[in-house]
Amino acid sequence: MTRIFPAADGHCDFLYGMLERGYDIAAPVKDQSITLDALIAGGVKLQFFAAWIDMLLDKNPLCQCTGMIDAYYRMLESNPVLTPLTSDFDPASDRIATVLTVEGGEAIEANLYNLAILHRLGVRAMTLTWNDVNRLAYPAVKKSKKGLTRLGREAVAEMCRLGIAVDVAHLNDAGIDDVLSLSTRPIFSSHTNARALCDSPRCIKDEHIRAISTMGGVIGVNFYYKQLTDKKAATIDDVIAHIAHFIEIGGVSCVALGSDFDGMNRYIDALKNSSGFPLIAERLIKLGLNEREVADIMFNNLYRYILHFI
Repeated sequence: MTRIFPAADGHCDFLYGMLERGYDIAAPVKDQSITLDALIAGGVKLQFFAAWIDMLLDKNPLCQCTGMIDAYYRMLESNPVLTPLTSDFDPASDRIATVLTVEGGEAIEANLYNLAILHRLGVRAMTLTWNDVNRLAYPAVKKSKKGLTRLGREAVAEMCRLGIAVDVAHLNDAGIDDVLSLSTRPIFSSHTNARALCDSPRCIKDEHIRAISTMGGVIGVNFYYKQLTDKKAATIDDVIAHIAHFIEIGGVSCVALGSDFDGMNRYIDALKNSSGFPLIAERLIKLGLNEREVADIMFNNLYRYILHFI
């Protein structure tokens, strides 16, 4: 029987689906990945929920963001098993802790005061970009060599002051360099893989893995096939290979999971939802890691990291 380790997942796009596609965490619809049943089956004890800003929608970014924040709190009210993460949360309880995040710095609409508002609403992490150039920074997919804008640098300082974790997922290399030089708190990358194994600009360089690890940050391996392999399809073995690479470069303490569930159009057969997490733990044991190391990767590393912002 496969052992179920407590699991923490650093990124999903469920809230966008809740608003735009009728997703319900307790009564799932077609093509929905994040569900209560799957979270429980996979041993998930900590789930990050991102408010993803879709610049193709005819809604201003802050309005989108607050709409998803409202959806997040409605989800919690309707499902008492879900609870905002607090410093006294007990992973051995029957509840699932949650963390509210933002994906896309467009949400603040170039106004640093909006960061304080988002923090008061419960946001504890934010990416500076998604896949579009904005007033803060340049995304990885545009392959720009420009770093953070002046406003982007000010945003990093304000996020550090407030206690909003700087998430460098989707950020370009020059932007990551800038964040590393500016941040007064450990940074993280919620859903990013290793460029040494997959030649995608969305994957992270070894030097950035080392730097994030050295400052006490974490990197969540995601399950999107285009960021796992240069082949046409990915398997759970590719996920394990990226975890192993992060361990080799940054040590066990920097590795976490960041599925990107409900943010993909194709899934790995064994990892279509959170119920597949125990298979990752099983593979890590077979890889030669001890149970403490597996527990750190599956849950403890991300949990310990984000507690500094709670």
